[in-house]
Amino acid sequence: MPATALERINEFRMSFARRQAAVVREVPGGIAVFDPEYPGSYEHNQLIIGRAAPAGLPALADKALGHLPYRRVSVLDDAAGAACAAAFAAGGYAHDVELVMTYAGDPSAPAAPAQLVSVPELLPALIRQLCAWMPQASDGVIYQLAARRTARLRGADDVRFLAARDENGVIASWADLYLDAGRPDPGRGIAQIEDVMTADTHLRRGYCGRVLATALHQAAGYGLVFLVADAGDWPRTWYARLGFTAIGRTHVFTRTQAVA
Repeated sequence: MPATALERINEFRMSFARRQAAVVREVPGGIAVFDPEYPGSYEHNQLIIGRAAPAGLPALADKALGHLPYRRVSVLDDAAGAACAAAFAAGGYAHDVELVMTYAGDPSAPAAPAQLVSVPELLPALIRQLCAWMPQASDGVIYQLAARRTARLRGADDVRFLAARDENGVIASWADLYLDAGRPDPGRGIAQIEDVMTADTHLRRGYCGRVLATALHQAAGYGLVFLVADAGDWPRTWYARLGFTAIGRTHVFTRTQAVA
């Protein structure tokens, strides 16, 4: 039986995590990923569980992530994540739900498209915004969370960083675009749009729309285009107005004991 769109997306997300990780360890139901270069990044040091969440998952997280001052567990399957929510709550974990949203429109090229940028070009904007969001974080943690995009370059066949600049050339908005052509079957191509952000100093000026429109135009032809949005935050409604439809949910459990 052919895989559903959601199954394909979850496979891609698991593959991306494997490919960008510096260290991968198999665990029941999924993988543990690590990157000692970015110890403050939850994204790069966590458990990722697929369809079958093992019993005692919080204990497994303690065992696998015991060298870290925090815990993060992403459960890609909705039913599996919901089933272990009570156990994580009892262990002091916060629970966040993410929507997996797919796009089925026919995007046209934006009149003023966003540009491809490198990680070094993007770093100043990332650092400024992270400092605004996390004023208590150390310089070392801020730099890690900005520079970790370098690791993402390993995650897919084609990883692009898109940015829109203001009239002075300052990066105002940005996003990641991950493309996998689905070789040898082009019909299985897949594209993920990730981390769509606008600097606080440039909100409500159309920059984010340019970035997203550029990402959608560049993803055209890949068959399956998706993004992941916080189920409790307003961008999900903006994405819906632009043609994205929620097809599934991911559960993320976090126990925070350090700034990251």
